Parts: sequence; structure tokens; C-alpha cells
Amino acid sequence: MTPTDVSPEPGGSHPDHDPGTAATRATDAILHDTLHGGARGVVVDSPPGAGKSTLVVRAALELAAAGRPLMVVAQTNAQVDDLVLRLAEKAPDLPVGRLHSSDPDAYDKALDGLPQVRKSTKAGDLAGLDVVISTSAKWAHVKDVEPWLHAIVDEAYQMRSDGLLAVAGLFERALFVGDPGQLDPFAIVGADQWAGLSYDPSASAVSTLLAHNPELPQHRLPVSWRLPASAAPLVSDAFYPYTPFRSGTGHGDRTLTFGVASDGSGPDRVIDEAAASGWGLLELPARHTPRTDPEAVRAVARVVRRLLDRGGVTVSERGPDPAPLTADRIAVGTAHRDQAAAVRAALAELGVTDVTVDTANRLQGREYDVTVVLHPLSGRPDATAFHLETGRLCVLASRHRHACVVVSRAGIPDLLDDHPSTDPVQLGVTLKFPDGWEANHAVLSHLSEHRVGWRP
Repeated sequence: MTPTDVSPEPGGSHPDHDPGTAATRATDAILHDTLHGGARGVVVDSPPGAGKSTLVVRAALELAAAGRPLMVVAQTNAQVDDLVLRLAEKAPDLPVGRLHSSDPDAYDKALDGLPQVRKSTKAGDLAGLDVVISTSAKWAHVKDVEPWLHAIVDEAYQMRSDGLLAVAGLFERALFVGDPGQLDPFAIVGADQWAGLSYDPSASAVSTLLAHNPELPQHRLPVSWRLPASAAPLVSDAFYPYTPFRSGTGHGDRTLTFGVASDGSGPDRVIDEAAASGWGLLELPARHTPRTDPEAVRAVARVVRRLLDRGGVTVSERGPDPAPLTADRIAVGTAHRDQAAAVRAALAELGVTDVTVDTANRLQGREYDVTVVLHPLSGRPDATAFHLETGRLCVLASRHRHACVVVSRAGIPDLLDDHPSTDPVQLGVTLKFPDGWEANHAVLSHLSEHRVGWRP
């Protein structure tokens, strides 16, 4: 079934509705099917920054207000704690249960200051509360309880189908919310023996759910409130060709300016390009390098240092007053943990300690004003499936509200052309579109218009 919603025209505009109206219509339809529909499940696809968490919180509040206690399933403890804090902010009197493991620091200690939040390692201790929230891993160990009438599964595309099977007996109906363009669920063992089967345990919960229940209502959120007007068309076309979306803001609604003029260096020139256009590509000479390419790492660190030194100021629709571009509003994204560690060390040498530096997997779901990305294929002699995974590039290219700077070695288009896919064709497996080659070519083609060459 095709996701239902008002679709934007190419280029991100709509003839009848502004972004707020389109988003409201989509949300109303989702909540109607969730609260009043007869289907056992409702699936919601969401682009980056479309308000998945806001939708989850609102649906939970409306179900609770309707006298329907529910369980909420998230994929990480950080996601669970974030949802608990959001619910506490929106409804201070709502009783909420935080089901957690017996591990030390199993939950955010900020929850200890919320009297309406009851915490326990046992689901039975939380019986009767309006909302109980935990990770899918913890829910999988819950036995011998009365099933909940409703469940909400957050980040459902990052949940493996075997995880859904483990908790499916705990609820009767569910709302599944997630982003189909992000990283696929992680598995530590091979799953080739199940490839093409409708019960592949390594497949996402949503794909398996729809394979067995194609009649379930499907919706999508049509607006990204994170991505600026400069980024939404590229991310939509490159990663969401069948479910396009638009930015919630227009050109000129957000600006990034600097109080200190450029010194003419490569980092400063690419920063100015990104501030003006939303994108910047700092390209180093083509070369095969170690994964922790020292020159590329230093270039990333230098860009971050100059972002801070030049006194950046952002203006957006969030308020009339300019806001300084501080270290906590900048992030660096990499493909590997050792690359992230190398960047942190390079930043420390430059006196920068408060900038987030992490892999795409750990940056997923987070948002910053400016991001600096070390391209996954930079300096590589080959193009592996890991580095070509569409979701990895999508995450790295969709964390920013104002600008994204990509640092890379030259020659990636040639690398892509020299390494066509050699993966075996498996019967019954739905081809993921766009694949890594198409997505990388689309992004690089756009970035080439914002290229700044730099020789260290």
C-alpha cells in the first residue's frame, strides 16, 4: 500500500498547503487511524527531523487521555529516557513507568527528580500506570503480564523483526513510527540463509510486518523541520525518491554569518561557501590513505576550529534573536570509531573539547546547527558494502539545521565507477532503492557545485 499523505511537488512546494498545514493534516490522519481505526497496526514513515518523537509523545498522551494504557517500545536507553522527559514536560501529572535493566546507570538520573515517573526492573511493579516505556531488549524479557491494548514502537525501522516477534505478544494494536532512510538494523551474525524469506529475522520490523500484513494503513510525515530549504531537496531526491518531503522553512528563513572575516584558507573558504549555500565540499588531493587519514583528520579539525574562532551567529524561525554558534551546536560525523577518536585527538590539540564527534550510528536521531562530515569513501582503495550503505550517508547528510561541510579526498566518483556491485543476486529480496552507488553519485554531484580545493 502506498503511504497516504499530501505529496509535495518537485522542488518542495505544494500548490495548496504550507508546510504546517500539510504536517497537521498528516498527523490528524495518523492519530485518527491510531485511536479510531480497526487495523491492528498503523505504520508511519518519517524523513529526518519531521517530528517523530513529537508524534510519539502526542499519540501517547491522546491514548492515555482516552483511557487506554499503553506500552512504548524504543531501541536505546537514551531514546527511552528522552521520551520519558518529553512526556513529563508535556503532561506533568501523567503517571509514567520507566522499565529498566538492573545494570548500573540503567537510566538517566534526571528521572529521579520527576515524582510522576515510577522506575522499576519489573513490569509487574508498573502495572496500572497510564504509560510504561522501555527498550525492545528489556520488553523481550517481560513475561506473564496482561497484554496492553496499545503499543507505540519508536524507530521501528531500526528494530529487527526478531525483536518485534519477541514483544508482539505484549500488545493487541500498535503504532509503528520510523525513518526508512536511516541505517538498517544491526546484526552481529550473518543472515544470508534467511535472505528473501518473509520471516528474515535480520530484516526491519516494518518490512516484515508489511510483508505479512500489506493491508495495514501507511502514512508519512511530509515535512522536515530540521533540514533547511537548501538541504531538503537533495536529501529527499537522493534518499527518499518514492516518499518525497519538503523543508518546513524557506530560503532566507535561516542564516549563518561570521563576525571574523575569512583568512583565505581552504577551511575558511569552505565555511563561507557552506554558510551561503548550505553545503561545502573541502576536497583534498586524491590519494589512497589509511582509514584514519592524518591530513583529512587535521582538515576536519581545522574546519571546526575556524567555525568557533570566527564567531558564528545563527538566525532561524525559532526566535527573533540571533544565537551564537557554540561548540555544543557543532558535530563531526565519521563512518568508523577509530576515525572519530582521531578527530577528537586532533581537536584536543587545537583546544576544542566540547564538540560532538561520533559515528553515523550514534549520531542518528540527533540534530545540530552545523555538521562536518568525513566522507565514508574518502581515501579508500575500494567501495565496500559497509561504506556504501545508503543509510549511513543519509544520516551524515541530514543532521544539520544550517550547513554541512564534507571533507574528502578527490576521486570518489572514479572509485564508484571502478567498483560496481558484486553482491550475489538473491531471489525474493526487495532491492533497496536508491542503492549506495546512486545515492553517493547524487550527493557528490550536488557537492561538486560547492567544492573548495585545499592542499594542506
